[in-house]
Amino acid sequence: MAVKPDHDNIEFKTSTSHELANLYGLTPKVVAAVIACIADGNKDRLVSLVAPLHPADQADMIERLNSAQLKRFTLMMRENLDPTVLTYLPDTVLEDVVSSYGVNELAQALPELDSDDAIDILEDLEDEEVADILAALPVGERLIVEEALSYPEHCAGRLMQREVVVCPSHWTVGQSIDHLRAEDADQLPDEFYVIIIIDPARRVLGQVRLAKLLSSDRPVRLSDIMEIAPHQIPVSMDKEEVGLLFQRYGLVSVSVVDTQEKLVGMITVDDIVDVIQEEAGEDLMALGGVSDSDLRSSLVATVQSRFLWLLVNLFTAVIASLVIGVFDETIERLVALAVLMPIVASMGGNAGTQTVTVAVRALAMRQLTDARIVNRFVLREAMVGLTNGLIFAVVAGVVTLIWFQNIQIALVMGFAMIANMLAAALSGAGIPIILSKMKIDPAVASSVFITTVTDVIGFLTFLGLAAIYLV
Repeated sequence: MAVKPDHDNIEFKTSTSHELANLYGLTPKVVAAVIACIADGNKDRLVSLVAPLHPADQADMIERLNSAQLKRFTLMMRENLDPTVLTYLPDTVLEDVVSSYGVNELAQALPELDSDDAIDILEDLEDEEVADILAALPVGERLIVEEALSYPEHCAGRLMQREVVVCPSHWTVGQSIDHLRAEDADQLPDEFYVIIIIDPARRVLGQVRLAKLLSSDRPVRLSDIMEIAPHQIPVSMDKEEVGLLFQRYGLVSVSVVDTQEKLVGMITVDDIVDVIQEEAGEDLMALGGVSDSDLRSSLVATVQSRFLWLLVNLFTAVIASLVIGVFDETIERLVALAVLMPIVASMGGNAGTQTVTVAVRALAMRQLTDARIVNRFVLREAMVGLTNGLIFAVVAGVVTLIWFQNIQIALVMGFAMIANMLAAALSGAGIPIILSKMKIDPAVASSVFITTVTDVIGFLTFLGLAAIYLV
């Protein structure tokens, strides 16, 4: 019988950083002790410190080591490092670890992993390294890996695991449990939550949750307790779409089928967590105009990844400067305009960034798929921009009036603020949608266009009104 906690008598407290640190196996003391063992060459002590850690903590430990420490670490831990650690390492660190281990040892380690984890490691390596490792793998493992690598990089075929628990529908609960107990442990996936029910042609008929299986009597047939599998993912589906499917329907696992609707694998939620994190990170970096790099990336690689968009920003800034150049005489007559221009541009840019962030996220979550929803979203953002424009027009106008003691400059400032905030909202909402329709990633290109639009509109409105009413 399940016991419900007495929430009325539970005292909730905010966790301190010290209390949270206790939830993780890797602490500053452990890190310091590991580095000391590497320096002293104390292998036994190093193994006793690292081996009990979770593979994710071991990977975190490896990331903290410099190149020299990493080489000594891999040599000392060569026989005692959990192969699962490799799945938690970023690309740059993984290559260093693989080069230290060697092809043969890695080929021996990969069969110990689920097929999806093995693929995750191999697809981050160079083609030459992958070819050498494949040549060293047993024939059965090599065929599975080669088939997985034949799928496009970002599809469900790369994400799925081939180890799937299947049973025919005429089996009983008792037969299924006995089958699982008799099955070689190496043949079962590390994580599974359902048993897939298939027909003789290996087509999916349904699924039985493990909780339902264990709570049913042994004589009960699987066909009587199975539920129709709500989703069957095609092997070619983009992994981002798979992540959205898991998120929308709260899935824990889902079967993957080929073009003939035959079962070929399964995707579990632990893989989807990585996908969601990866896609969110890519969108965030794209909005900032940077590529997928980490703290270990070289200076040259980092510069190269950021140079292009900085160059594009330079040209867009030139466009804004040309607008300013048209009104150079106006600025010469009223120096106050030069002082106030950055305020107009900054407010418009920040407002545009807010709107484009909301738009890009909505597009990524497939929330802007209907024309009515799109129209409502654009209208809403326009109203938000207009409202904020009116509010900040009053604020900026009052500040300008106090500053320069000139009502005309204050009015021009106020009208320019309204126009730029409205333009920022409309462009921030519209540009990502237009780019998406053109099959261009809005997360990558939106920020550059938004900056250009807000700067041009802001300067053109502000200086144009000043040229008409002040000079």
